[in-house]
Amino acid sequence: MTIPAEADFDRVARIYRWAEYASLGPLLQRTRRHFLPALRECRRAIALGDGDGRFLAKLMAQNVFMQAVAVDTSTAMLELLCRNCVRAAKGAEQRLTLVRASALETMPAEETDLIVSHFVLDCLTQPEVDTLTKSYAAKLKPGTLWAVSDFALPHTAWLRPLAAVYIRALYFAFRMLTGLRVTQLPDAQAALKCAGFKRLGRKEFVGGLIYTEIWRLG
Repeated sequence: MTIPAEADFDRVARIYRWAEYASLGPLLQRTRRHFLPALRECRRAIALGDGDGRFLAKLMAQNVFMQAVAVDTSTAMLELLCRNCVRAAKGAEQRLTLVRASALETMPAEETDLIVSHFVLDCLTQPEVDTLTKSYAAKLKPGTLWAVSDFALPHTAWLRPLAAVYIRALYFAFRMLTGLRVTQLPDAQAALKCAGFKRLGRKEFVGGLIYTEIWRLG
């Protein structure tokens, strides 16, 4: 994940995949991959905090001419990401650039046509998400896609309090394991809309606890 410098995801890099499976099985990866077929025409991607790179590996294997930039604050995560991409996608070692930094410290190349942020914006505050989306939108061309997945509080009355407890528990666990200081979900939808993106599609899982969306600039 791409997060503020005080959080250290190197500590959980080796167990990240198995911890994910232990909590929600294959559901998070299924969520990431839901809109993968809609990204076939993309050629220049920047992936923010893609963890061990299981999504980016699938994306690069599908898009054999894609050039991708992977941004993460964790060296260990980037190493795992690179390994998975090289294993899954032909020529990935020549098509992949690794950047150890926060998303807030990077800018996409003007020719970028896809931004990926799966389960990472929840590690940023609302002002940080607002700044990120606006700064990226100012740099990119109309038509650029943004694929985002994350947790949310469902609208269903009986499920909402249970989801709130679950999300608080996740934040507590990551604070203990990584030092993450963020404690509540930002409104990614409001930030993307304000930055000039329009939502093309949304899919919810577990009654809305988890969602994935695809947005287009302009």
